Amino acid sequence: MLPLVLDVGIPLASYYILSDGFGLSEVAALGWSSVVPALRTVWALVRRTGVNGLALLILVVNVVGLAMSTMTGDPRLMLAKDSGVSSVVGIAVIVSVFMGKPLMTAGLKPFVTKGIAARGAAWDRLAAGSAPFRRAERRFSLIWGTVLLVECVARVIGAYTIPVHTMVWLGSVLMVVAIALAMVVAGGSCAEPMEKMVRAEAEAEADAETEAERDAGERAGAAGAGGAAPVPAVTGS
Repeated sequence: MLPLVLDVGIPLASYYILSDGFGLSEVAALGWSSVVPALRTVWALVRRTGVNGLALLILVVNVVGLAMSTMTGDPRLMLAKDSGVSSVVGIAVIVSVFMGKPLMTAGLKPFVTKGIAARGAAWDRLAAGSAPFRRAERRFSLIWGTVLLVECVARVIGAYTIPVHTMVWLGSVLMVVAIALAMVVAGGSCAEPMEKMVRAEAEAEADAETEAERDAGERAGAAGAGGAAPVPAVTGS
């Protein structure tokens, strides 16, 4: 729930406090309410050893959209900017699928492997040798990309047809609904089956290693028994 609070709850509350409570213009209130999500994205980039392509893409689109809408002074453009983030990210995710490098895998793999080394190794084996696993991986990103594009269209229409004050909270609702829908559909059809495949692969590998160790122990025991020198019989004089 923390990402939803930071990216949706705080900006939404900030907008109404700044516009209704402090009398800021709609453009100023929308701009200042975007500070927390922007800082969170920057911090996510800084604290990682490598750059997350998806996080960087969202940050760049946010900065460009905010700058454009501030220069024009159009609050509806600022609202449409949020849908621009969804559209650019959605298109990038879909393109990444057809390029063979699904962007959503960066978040999917940790969720499926749970940080367990054996499951991480199982993921790598399945990604290299299992066609059903790779199809599920691509389908996961394709579902997310499609949902984001649909949400984009809905928010652009709303930004220019619905009052700004209403669209501020309605846009957040649409985003939450889109995320929930993508999680349910992609999770049930892709993430859960992939998790089962990874778990089964990890367990099979563990069983194979245990069996190999048992066989090696039995062979070592048999070799030791076969190579032992016979003890000469003692006869009485």
